Amino acid sequence: MASPTVPAEGAADPADGATSTAEGATSTAEGATSTAEGATSTAEGAAGHTLPQTLIDRLVSHVASDGAGTATIASPFTGEPLATVPLSSPEDVRAAYERAREAQRAWAALPAGERAKPFLRLADALVDRRAEILDIIQLETGKARRHAMEEFLDVALCSLYYARRAPRLLKPRRRKGMMPGLTRVQELRHPKGVVALIAPWNYPFALGASDIAPALMAGNAVIHKPDTQTCLSSLWVLDLLVSLGLPRDLWQIVVGEPAEIGDPLVENADYVSFTGSTRGGRAIAEKVAPRLVAYSLELGGKNPMIVMPDADVERAARGAVRACFTNAGQLCISIERMYVHEDVYDRFVPRFVELVKGMRLGAGLDFDAEMGSLTHRRQLDAVTAHVDQAVEKGATVLAGGKARPDVGPLFYEPTVLADVDGDMDLCANETFGPVVAVYKYRDEDEVVARANDTPYGLNASVWTKNPARGRRLAARIQAGTVNINDGYSAAYASYDSPMGGMKQSGVGRRHGSEGLLKFTEVQTVASQHIMDLEPPGAIGYDTFADYMATGIKLMKKLRIK
Repeated sequence: MASPTVPAEGAADPADGATSTAEGATSTAEGATSTAEGATSTAEGAAGHTLPQTLIDRLVSHVASDGAGTATIASPFTGEPLATVPLSSPEDVRAAYERAREAQRAWAALPAGERAKPFLRLADALVDRRAEILDIIQLETGKARRHAMEEFLDVALCSLYYARRAPRLLKPRRRKGMMPGLTRVQELRHPKGVVALIAPWNYPFALGASDIAPALMAGNAVIHKPDTQTCLSSLWVLDLLVSLGLPRDLWQIVVGEPAEIGDPLVENADYVSFTGSTRGGRAIAEKVAPRLVAYSLELGGKNPMIVMPDADVERAARGAVRACFTNAGQLCISIERMYVHEDVYDRFVPRFVELVKGMRLGAGLDFDAEMGSLTHRRQLDAVTAHVDQAVEKGATVLAGGKARPDVGPLFYEPTVLADVDGDMDLCANETFGPVVAVYKYRDEDEVVARANDTPYGLNASVWTKNPARGRRLAARIQAGTVNINDGYSAAYASYDSPMGGMKQSGVGRRHGSEGLLKFTEVQTVASQHIMDLEPPGAIGYDTFADYMATGIKLMKKLRIK
């Protein structure tokens, strides 16, 4: 079978871990910045910026590899080499599982409070070293620093959430027994064992560490495969956690092409956690089905935003910019379809387009740029193909619509399209780039039907001055998370509630109690006392059955059951 590990949400090429050599780059101007309208300037920034070789050497030493092969990753900002990393072979993956299983046995024997301690220390360490990790995230992904900051916040806050709550969530729980007072029941939580976690390239720091933290705190070990292009941020946080007391072999990172290491990665796992494309999720499910191994999948989306007639137009327009173009649209929960009520369409759309045209693109290691680069050449090609085909078939470009090699080899303008219809690939298929289509609607029934007319169901956004009305509309939308007066972060960053997809957008949830307990096996231990479920003494079974039947009514009346 072809490898089950495929690119993250919306990636156009099935080759995971591509190293993006940025062919055809026409500019490596230092720190190029630009507005979406085309004016350019240069400033000190990311171009030519490199990571210290001593740092790279320390990080790549954590790759589970015999060193037989290497890959060179390039910075999306410039196309210049960033780091050379060792590749893992199938034998390296199997050896990593052996080391992880040995480490996991000792780790699982520790109290949950002890397992949480490295993650309590992590929050302070992340804050103290945030500039270092923000540089790494930017240089390996090409995203704007403000969007790298979202990854930093996610790891710090999510890991702290679980570090505070894991001991309580994992402690034995008393449950009501079969016979009140006579049956004592306890629910226990045991770790799965060794978890295979496959993380995408678009949010490598957040979607690696924030899922690995609960898996480890639940008592598991983890074999983690990041995308080759974006493995440095994962190696950085592993290196940091080891310095904070995490056992060295408990979290193993393997790097390589899915065709080489995908099968041993999944075949040896006790649980699989995957964030990526819907196509990749199906492959994972097929691969683990014969062994009846559990899995969780967060997959693709074609997420709608609904602007209601009473919406605050200015707030909604500004919120839409962030909802659509964070991380250059390479975000599984970003907005790609925008439905605007006819009463406010002529006010909202011009203001939104004005804001989009004024966005600052840039490759600097500062917070000035509002949008950064795409990460892979294949993603630039996919975005270009979607937009070009839509325009050829009659779509109207309201903003953007072209690549910006003057800023960097993989930059594409934030793009707004109107007149998009079902003949265009962009209409229903995930673009996973800085592109949004705007549509006009008349009433709530119509917009709910259109919002739900997709095989996906990951995220949605509703904008209104009446939150109660917004919640009623949200409940009708088939999406795992719905945000009111926000694009995605209100739901995603509320770590006490579950996050995931409906329909073809996923199976299972991250965050909340489910985000930790999914990495455990639940066991019920029940002890029976004094009387068994059979007639005592000389009482006949007919009489005993009458007593038990009468007891049902009595327990109902007394609210015992």
